[in-house]
Amino acid sequence: MNKGICEKIITICDEKIEKKGKNVGLSFYAFFSNYNEDPELLMEVATWWISTQKLNHFEKAVKIKELIEKEL
Repeated sequence: MNKGICEKIITICDEKIEKKGKNVGLSFYAFFSNYNEDPELLMEVATWWISTQKLNHFEKAVKIKELIEKEL
């Protein structure tokens, strides 16, 4: 995934963890304000989430952040 979306994912994970604690779960839709905002990027993130990482629909934000940091 491109560096821009990786940085956005980390920022959103940090925000959610700060607001709701370390057990907060997210889906890949959490990183998009609108599903039609950037359909190609949404599909890239969905592919990474579902096919590459084999994640469940909701995963802990701390886990997502850790996986993304490895990507960078």
